[in-house]
Amino acid sequence: MVEARTIFITGATRGLGRAMAEKFAVLGHRVIGCGRSAGAIAELAAACGSNHRFDTVDVAEDAAVAAWARAAIAEFGAPDLLLNNAAVINPVQPLWQIPAADFDVLVDINIKGVANVIRQFLPAMLERQRGVCVNFSSGWGRSVAAGVAPYCASKWAIEGLTKALAAELPATMAAVALNPGIIDTDMLQACFGAAAAHYPTAESWAEAAVPFLLKLGAADNGKSLTVPGH
Repeated sequence: MVEARTIFITGATRGLGRAMAEKFAVLGHRVIGCGRSAGAIAELAAACGSNHRFDTVDVAEDAAVAAWARAAIAEFGAPDLLLNNAAVINPVQPLWQIPAADFDVLVDINIKGVANVIRQFLPAMLERQRGVCVNFSSGWGRSVAAGVAPYCASKWAIEGLTKALAAELPATMAAVALNPGIIDTDMLQACFGAAAAHYPTAESWAEAAVPFLLKLGAADNGKSLTVPGH
C-alpha cells in the first residue's frame, strides 16, 4: 500500500500541473493545488475527487498565497513535496519589442510567484525539518533561444534562486531546480506551433515525472535535475 504524501502544486489546472495533479491523485497521494481560473479549478476538483483541495489563487499576489497557505496547511499539514510549477511565457518576439507590461507579468508569476510560495509554505516545512521544494526550471534556464529572452531570464533566475535556497536549508530538506524536458503543452505550442505535436504529451510525461519526483530527497539538495527521458 502506498504511503500517502501531501503534494502542493501551483499552476495545477493546465499542462504539466494538471497531469501531475491527476497522476498523484491516482497513486493515492493528497493533492493540494492552485490556479488562476475558477472554472478550471472546479473541473480539476471534480476530476480528482475527494481528499484533495484546489483553490483559485494567483501566485503573483503574496497576500492570496498567504491565505491559501494558512487554510491548506491547517487542513492537510505542511507539504512533503512543494512543486512550484506555475509559469507563463512571453509572445515570441525580440526582447526590445516586448512591452514592459508583458515583461512585468512574466516576472511577477515566474520569479516573484515562486518566492511568494516559498515564503508562505517553507516555514511549516522547516518546523518539521523535512520536505522537498521543487522549482520548475526549463531547458531555457540552462541555455537560451531567440524570441524568449524574458522567459529565459526568469528560468535562469529560478536556477540561481534554488541553489541559494538550498544553501539555507537544514540537511534533512532539499530544494531542487527541475527541467521537465520538452513537452507538448499550450506553452510549447505558443513557441513551436504545430511542431509541438512531435513531443510527448503532458499525460505521458507525468507517467515518468511523478515517480521521479516522489523519489527526491535530502540527498538531492541544490541539484539541477531533468526528468529522465525528457
